[in-house]
Amino acid sequence: MSATYPLLGLLYFIQGIPYGLQSGLLPIYFRTVGLSFSKISLAKVLYLPWVFKVVWAPIVDQYFTKKTWLLLTIGGLVLACLTCSFLTPEVDFLPVATVLLLMNLFASVQDVAVDGLAIQLLGQDQVGYGNTIQVVAYKLGSVLAGGGLLTFLHYLGWAPLFVYLTILYALAVLYIWNSDLGPGHSSSESRAKDRTLNPRHILRELFGVPGTAWTAGFVLIYKLGEQGSTSMFPLFLLDHYFSPQKLGFWNGIVAMFFSIAGSSLGGHLMSKQRHPLSLLKALLMLRCCSLTFQILLMGIYKDSVFIFEVAAILSICIQHLIAGSITTVTFSIMMHCTQKAEESIQATHYSFLATLEVLGKLGFSAVVGSLVDWLGFFHAFYIFLTFSFASVLYMLPAAPARV
Repeated sequence: MSATYPLLGLLYFIQGIPYGLQSGLLPIYFRTVGLSFSKISLAKVLYLPWVFKVVWAPIVDQYFTKKTWLLLTIGGLVLACLTCSFLTPEVDFLPVATVLLLMNLFASVQDVAVDGLAIQLLGQDQVGYGNTIQVVAYKLGSVLAGGGLLTFLHYLGWAPLFVYLTILYALAVLYIWNSDLGPGHSSSESRAKDRTLNPRHILRELFGVPGTAWTAGFVLIYKLGEQGSTSMFPLFLLDHYFSPQKLGFWNGIVAMFFSIAGSSLGGHLMSKQRHPLSLLKALLMLRCCSLTFQILLMGIYKDSVFIFEVAAILSICIQHLIAGSITTVTFSIMMHCTQKAEESIQATHYSFLATLEVLGKLGFSAVVGSLVDWLGFFHAFYIFLTFSFASVLYMLPAAPARV
């Protein structure tokens, strides 16, 4: 396991970079040039490859080895970053968006291969710490590309930063090339089975795994309200006293470290108990309290700028701490569920659950800007709070018997 943890950490770290670019940089950049909240939310369509990840997951499961897929996808990220270094967002908006879309495609295919490796390499007692590494490393990559890029873009410039990312991905290719990831499986054996390429057969096998139906429903809804808040609250602050630089530092860097701390805490708690549903319920309730606090802040921002700024920063940090814990515990539950599946469909099964998780976030993120434009921040956040409480209600009926 001494080699497994660093390997998984590196792979999840470089997966977080495309997400950080688009979640940490683009919304703030677009807002500074005057785009509406609706258009900012519609930029979420760049995450579309993650929604279709489950489509090519059976192919990754059946053809070639995981190492081959990793070399191909990370090599693709090298070319994408190198191309982006020759473009500028102001002039080449559509080409930049296309390259970012390709980066998401490569990262999503890479994610299928990495998840398959993690499921095979991690034992039951190592899932908690393994998912801590997954979430923390992914967020560190997001911080580097999102908050770091937003903070230092003025000093380094667009092109040099993408040159550095190109070098980083190239080094990752060399590391994977020299790593022993095991023999994997024989593609000829997989083709002989030829079963997982039938969509109906795929679904039957996936939902035949115990606990899949309940877990799928939960991961589809558990992030809805939180996603609305994390997307829109920073933009609310940008419209009220916060500069892009200040927001990039507190929301893009400091708050992300609180998220990492929460993920580490969630992984530690997960390793101590196999069925942490009571822990998950408590965290979901705390998240509702955090959203309520943000709603209250929106009513006092006119009274005292200093108090408002301090309270807003505190709110962001608390929100990311709780969200990080919830994410790690949820991903651990997903992996426990996947480990009940046959090895030949494990990557597909986990990709299916992960795709639903992304679909829930992406679908809601695409409309939250329109909600804010239509209702205003204050009333839109009541909707976010309602969706957050729905995930608590979902766990009440019979979750202990199914997970």
